[in-house]
Amino acid sequence: MPIVTYGHYGFALLLVPTASADYLEYERFQMIDALAPQINAGKMKVFSVNSVNNESWLNNHMDPRDKIIRHKQFNDYIFNEVIPFIKTHTSADTPVYICGASFGALHSMNLFLQRPDLINGVIAMSGVYDLTEYTKGYYDEDVYFNSPQHYMPNMTDHNLLEQIRKSSHIHIFTGSGAYEDPGAGGRFAKILYDKGIWYDLEIWGSEWKHDWPTWNHALPHYIATKF
Repeated sequence: MPIVTYGHYGFALLLVPTASADYLEYERFQMIDALAPQINAGKMKVFSVNSVNNESWLNNHMDPRDKIIRHKQFNDYIFNEVIPFIKTHTSADTPVYICGASFGALHSMNLFLQRPDLINGVIAMSGVYDLTEYTKGYYDEDVYFNSPQHYMPNMTDHNLLEQIRKSSHIHIFTGSGAYEDPGAGGRFAKILYDKGIWYDLEIWGSEWKHDWPTWNHALPHYIATKF
């Protein structure tokens, strides 16, 4: 699948599309323009990948078991192909942070929590962290293990938890305007708190809707003030 890159230096920021979009979504909706000052200053190098949600949870003609199989294949693609690609085009020591909005926030959080040895942190914007919000009633063991709201309370792997706890960049953001669900971020933050995991939760006001103007303001703010 195609990958697009922006910039030359700095830490790596991997962008995951929102719902059924492609690797150019962040450029089309002016996010790359909003991040241009940090990119051009060499603070970060941005990578953006395709979504497979149209071949998974957003495809109403697929068997749900096939949907979760495709979801897991996407995870493996990120871990086994995208992260090595990023390292090849940066360096072995370059930190990699992952970011997504809406459905991309769930994917980003899940990918980080599964492989904190590969991904150093996450910025999750306007997400819900319960995969069953998208599965239309389907539930099995693989859904459980890709739904952070389900598996994190029961995570007991000490080494994995310690790797997650080492991150100083677990950022959960949401607005409170139309189509936002600020309670979802708060509920998931409580799970992290109960596991002794540091997080940064910001809930903005009712003027911040579930839409690109919000994310195009929030992400540059995070990069400028928290990284």
